[in-house]
Amino acid sequence: MYIWLILQAYLVVALARGRRGRVEIMMDILDEALSGVNKTGIVYGANMNFNMAERYLPLLISRGLLVKSDGAQGDVYKITARGREVLKNYKRVREFV
Repeated sequence: MYIWLILQAYLVVALARGRRGRVEIMMDILDEALSGVNKTGIVYGANMNFNMAERYLPLLISRGLLVKSDGAQGDVYKITARGREVLKNYKRVREFV
């Protein structure tokens, strides 16, 4: 319950600023990776640049929210079960903000 309050307070502040914060960027990446996507798909779908992707993708992988696998066209990023749960909770909190 405590984590919900922190996340909700963070979202209120972030939305008041008008710019995306770290949490919003990470959630956008997870949302793009629901069906498995390459880095270019994440960059365009999450409206970010490649430098940001190079910073956030390893972070999400190290936290167990995203996995990287070899695909026919290169690396493919896919959300994990834990990542799905985090994204689902984030969307629930967003409904209240």
